[in-house]
Amino acid sequence: MYVKIGLSGLPGVGKTTTLIKTIEMLEEEGFVVGGMLTEEVKEGYRRVGFYVLDWMTKRKEIFAHKDFESRYRVGRYGVNIKILDEIGVNALKTAAEKADVVVIDEIGKMEVESKNFIKTVRDILEMDKHMILTLHKKSRNPLLQEIRRRDDIRMLEVTPINRNLLPFKIVKLIKGEQL
Repeated sequence: MYVKIGLSGLPGVGKTTTLIKTIEMLEEEGFVVGGMLTEEVKEGYRRVGFYVLDWMTKRKEIFAHKDFESRYRVGRYGVNIKILDEIGVNALKTAAEKADVVVIDEIGKMEVESKNFIKTVRDILEMDKHMILTLHKKSRNPLLQEIRRRDDIRMLEVTPINRNLLPFKIVKLIKGEQL
């Protein structure tokens, strides 16, 4: 039985932090984890953009930045779809092939600008694999709505109260243990 988990929550609540803690615990248990993560790029205390990270290779590059000139803009960020596809989408394809658990962080407004990303996510959702996704909470994007409607994805909300316990719960679910 494969476990597919969607983590949602308000911006800044700790979805990515929860995901990373979960990944580290899964890897300690011997699971091979792959996929893509997004991390903030900061100058001092100000967020100026986002990295995309291939979890398996640890390769990362900035794919969205306030100073990027791009026809794809989300809020104040220009989005470089080529980098998202080159690192993020390729990380997902490799994970689909080689990992026990596929992670996708985050399915949000910037990422869904890439048609390759959308297609790859849809392909992975149809696979028999454990997966953990983080989702932008309020987005009305068709891909996110499609994911939320799926019967095979267990949605969990990350809150300041449960974010430290969620990794333990997710690891138990993936290992097939009773909660």
